[in-house]
Amino acid sequence: MRSHLSPLDATFLEIEEADPAAHMHVGAAMVFDPISGGGRPSLRRLREQLRSRIEEVSILRRHLSLPGVEHALPVWIPDPSLDIGRLIRRETLPQPGGESELLVWVGDYLSVRLDRSLPLWEIVLLEGLEGGRWALVFKFHHCLVDGISGANLVASLLDAQPEPEEGTTTLAQLVTSLGEEENRAVLARLRGVVGEDLSAGIDAAIRPHDVSRILAESRAMAARLAREEPAKAPPTSINRPIGTGRRLAAVDVPLGELERVSRGLGGTVGDVVTAATAGGLRALFAARGEHVSQLRAAVPIGLRQATESLALGNSLSSMLIDLAIAEDDPLRRYRMVSAATSELKGASGSVLGRLAVELSSMSPPVVQSVMARLAFTPNLFNLLIANGPAAPITLYSLGAPLRRIVPSVPIFSGQALSVAAMGYDGRVFFGLNADRDSVPDLDLMRAGIEETLHDLSRVAA
Repeated sequence: MRSHLSPLDATFLEIEEADPAAHMHVGAAMVFDPISGGGRPSLRRLREQLRSRIEEVSILRRHLSLPGVEHALPVWIPDPSLDIGRLIRRETLPQPGGESELLVWVGDYLSVRLDRSLPLWEIVLLEGLEGGRWALVFKFHHCLVDGISGANLVASLLDAQPEPEEGTTTLAQLVTSLGEEENRAVLARLRGVVGEDLSAGIDAAIRPHDVSRILAESRAMAARLAREEPAKAPPTSINRPIGTGRRLAAVDVPLGELERVSRGLGGTVGDVVTAATAGGLRALFAARGEHVSQLRAAVPIGLRQATESLALGNSLSSMLIDLAIAEDDPLRRYRMVSAATSELKGASGSVLGRLAVELSSMSPPVVQSVMARLAFTPNLFNLLIANGPAAPITLYSLGAPLRRIVPSVPIFSGQALSVAAMGYDGRVFFGLNADRDSVPDLDLMRAGIEETLHDLSRVAA
């Protein structure tokens, strides 16, 4: 059975097609301890495990009927003879297999777009890391998943115990059964990815010509709202045309440290992530001799959280937060971030606030598509800061525990930098994704984030 792309998912394909250098895939490197008894991880076992967990109706077994959306709208076509071997392969990290080699390799990996003639995902079993460690490195196209459902999808392919017995509850089933009421929409998307038919971007009730009409309406409305926004994002050295190459940096800190800061200073862990990013940007601009007084970040959130009156159940929106880069006191900078996010969650006076009024009588697909376009309109913001969900338990693959994650979200036209943060097993992992040529000094931002977190922890104590 064929399934149509939703307007939201078709929008993500359009965004990628508008700029050959913009790669619309989310990804991560997941680093594991050595497998029990040493030796190499089994590629055959990994492929068999994944094949057994992808049901026949899964979105992971589908590919696009057409490579793009320029002339006609593609649909998802089932691939009953899915070649797992083409989508899951093995590679070896150059020696000595340390942090530098890992981040360079992953940056190169993220620099290549997914092949649209295949299902829009892939996984690499990466060997050769220091100390016998190894990694699973993946890419999923944004038309398949968002940050939350993508994280849940990856979790569903892992295990909640080292050697699960046959017939025991899978992690995907466990996540579903433990979900709270407000997470039902996310969990429904997870179930759609691994098995059910009408989720995860599949909308069989919408016909192709309806999707084309919705896309046209959303383009026009998003362009008008963008023109009407009076305060454009300020120009900076990280806002320039991008190339296809990517450069990565990573930071990880104890989750408890961020929680202590948020408790001591008020606000949320997400506010700490955003304020730490602002501190890293301040360090980057200072080293470049560039004076930037403030900078605007897009922070993806759930639409219900942004405008409760627009109860449409959409999973994608963004807050536009002005970061006080020129403020040299990390405490004041943090409190300005916290105050801004608290105010903007009411969406008063922002693009989202006007959007709630403009679209309150329109259909959810139109709202979804407009939100996606606004979320990725470069002149509205300088960079993306995505704070993903936290997994509180240790996960396993091939019997080995997952110890570290380097997450990645896309960078867009005119934006040379993005930041992703993801909680896992008591830690928060930052992944900085940058244009390779525009940001050769990315480690300065990494150091600035670490220094800001240290300063905030000291003040909160």
